[in-house]
Amino acid sequence: MTTPNTQTSPALLKPVKPVGIVGYGAYVPRYRIPAKEIARVWTGKTSGLPIKEKAVPGLDEDVITMSIEAARNAMLRAQIDPAEIRAVWVGSESHPYAVKPTSTIVAEAIGAVPSTQGADFEFACKAGTEAMVAAMGMVGSGMGHYALAIGMDTAQGKPGDALEYTAAAGGGAYILGPAEESLAVINSAYSYVTDTPDFWRREYQKYPEHGMRFTGEPAYFKHITEAATRMMEASGTTAKDYKWAVFHQPNTKFPQKVAGQLGFSLEQITPGLLVTVIGNTYAGAAMVGLTATLDIAQPGDRILCVSFGSGAGSDAFDILVTDKITARQSLATKTQEYIARRTEIDYATYARYRGKITMK
Repeated sequence: MTTPNTQTSPALLKPVKPVGIVGYGAYVPRYRIPAKEIARVWTGKTSGLPIKEKAVPGLDEDVITMSIEAARNAMLRAQIDPAEIRAVWVGSESHPYAVKPTSTIVAEAIGAVPSTQGADFEFACKAGTEAMVAAMGMVGSGMGHYALAIGMDTAQGKPGDALEYTAAAGGGAYILGPAEESLAVINSAYSYVTDTPDFWRREYQKYPEHGMRFTGEPAYFKHITEAATRMMEASGTTAKDYKWAVFHQPNTKFPQKVAGQLGFSLEQITPGLLVTVIGNTYAGAAMVGLTATLDIAQPGDRILCVSFGSGAGSDAFDILVTDKITARQSLATKTQEYIARRTEIDYATYARYRGKITMK
């Protein structure tokens, strides 16, 4: 196995102390609205839709409740005392409160308080992986033995807008700790960031806006290919060195196209790609795709995971699965089990659940 050459690649993010994933978990709501049902209401057309269906949170679900569920799954796999977690960081585009933090509630619910650091992250669709990079830094510097990073979102999308077909709910949680305790070691990370106006939402604005022609190029494809290419060049690897690859999943076509551009086969991205059936979970997209891949990974598998956040940037991770994964995969609900658990709803129910009908 080729080791990363950090001397010739100063931009590579590699902690002083080796860090890895000690526990991971996902959560996906059971309610689903088919894309054809949205199309029925707004266009009457049922062909050429970006996804099959999307996950919708119930009336009693939000980023906080879903983050708690994913964190509890991560705790089950980590098998650690929550009081040892020194940071709880939640990345999302849809935090329930504008002022009150999400992270403190999650930390309280899982028993990580009071000796912990809490923070909410916002960086569009890569808010979750941004928290992971920060957690790598905390654990890798020795400031904390464990740190929890979560990427979670609820469905956002203006009624009738293209985003409404894909803006879904769900995400993943990762407990990072010392490499020797990990089920998967993070060899290194790399972040590629530019200011690209492809997606935004101003304060007090209920729904996001998107710069249509910027969505693919120069946003999604530019950032993911640059992050992945620079990561592989710095690591001395090619697509053939990885068993699996996970790319941000705004729809079914984009991750397949970018995989081909980078030399990855459909088989390499299939576990993560299957998650697109529930739609784009934004801050949780790459993170929930990685959970599905870890659910079936074997010791020695190498994984490339690349997120994307509108506005815009990508985080790339080079991950090596250890022999500890086999005993931990079945300790919590697997991602595909959440996906298989579904209750279909119509547009009227969806509109009520998401508060799209207002009386003023």
